[in-house]
Amino acid sequence: MSEAYIYDHVRSPRGKGRSDGSLHEITPLQLATQVLQALRDRSQLDTALLDDVVMGVVSPIGEQGSVLPRSAVLNAGYAETVSGVQINRFCASGLEAFNIATAKVMSGQSQAVVAGGIESMSRVPIGADGGAWATDPAFAAKVSFVPQGISADLIAAIDGYRREDVDAFALESQRRAALAWQEGRFAKSVIGIRDVIGEVVLDRDEYLRPGTTIADLAKLKPAFEQMGTQGGFDVVAQRRYPQVETIHHVHTAGNSSGIVDGACSVLIGSKAYGEASGLKPRARVRSFASIGSEPCIMLTGPVPVTEKALKLAGMKVGDIDLFEVNEAFASVVMRFMRVLDVPHDKVNVNGGAIALGHPLGATGAILIGTVLDELERRGLSTGLCTLCVGAGMGTATIIERL
Repeated sequence: MSEAYIYDHVRSPRGKGRSDGSLHEITPLQLATQVLQALRDRSQLDTALLDDVVMGVVSPIGEQGSVLPRSAVLNAGYAETVSGVQINRFCASGLEAFNIATAKVMSGQSQAVVAGGIESMSRVPIGADGGAWATDPAFAAKVSFVPQGISADLIAAIDGYRREDVDAFALESQRRAALAWQEGRFAKSVIGIRDVIGEVVLDRDEYLRPGTTIADLAKLKPAFEQMGTQGGFDVVAQRRYPQVETIHHVHTAGNSSGIVDGACSVLIGSKAYGEASGLKPRARVRSFASIGSEPCIMLTGPVPVTEKALKLAGMKVGDIDLFEVNEAFASVVMRFMRVLDVPHDKVNVNGGAIALGHPLGATGAILIGTVLDELERRGLSTGLCTLCVGAGMGTATIIERL
């Protein structure tokens, strides 16, 4: 197998995923187009040398349908010979797109692939694509389906996390994200997104709330209590986990991931591609993996998939310098740190999706860029990115800075 190298990456800022968000006026096509153009222009890429563009899109319908990455390739002015494909592994779609692109290069079937993701959540709402998982009663009963927020609260109930614990985690995410922006840690990778007349409409993440206090978080109502108690989902979860007497609903809008718009692109290529293009590799991919996990609790996949990726790389938890664990909900990351005995000072050091938002199809690939930039800033070597995934899955990738 050949080595696969990361040569560059860019991302958009994350805009609030509402009609009053700064990126709402930007179509998914334009958002994907601009991150592709930025990646090409800053590295002066000869796009005729690229083989494919693989992007995660969690709701691939409407404006985000019809193989959006291929449309973005053409709209961005890439060579017509560059193909495009969109993939969906729920929240891990962006990281899965990265892993697929990596596999193409490692296998020798492609010399260079752009990976990434796009999700315009203000224009294409979460869940808009439907699907049997949440809508077919017979299947939902078979797999003990509950909404993800109930799963997050179930994890908190099993592990004993109180409201104060998850709020404290969320407050630290806000503090770290604010400090990262204050110190310019994202500056070299975040591009300004422009409107149809060329004016920059957003050049920094707008979801975060740097002035948040623990008192502010304490005022928020549990987001999933009504659907758990009145909707009957608590009963479903307790039938699957009878050891849980009561599910205390501790997750709120303040300690769960934010709904945002965003996109990113990452250039992956072989050693020969880099030499032919005059590009210096920034990192190499050590391993990647995906797994299935129990679908009712759903969000515990980051632990076993991390163990699988580490085994494939011949590494141990202690060999990883920095972790990016998607903050879908506070309890997900807290459980990851507890089970694998990973200190918080190595996890999400620049904040996470609680503070910055979670553009579903893009987040996983964004994490790759985030950890690479921070490894370079700190002079460290190895980073692991992982996400929990709907319906009970997990995806992880390990990279090594060069």
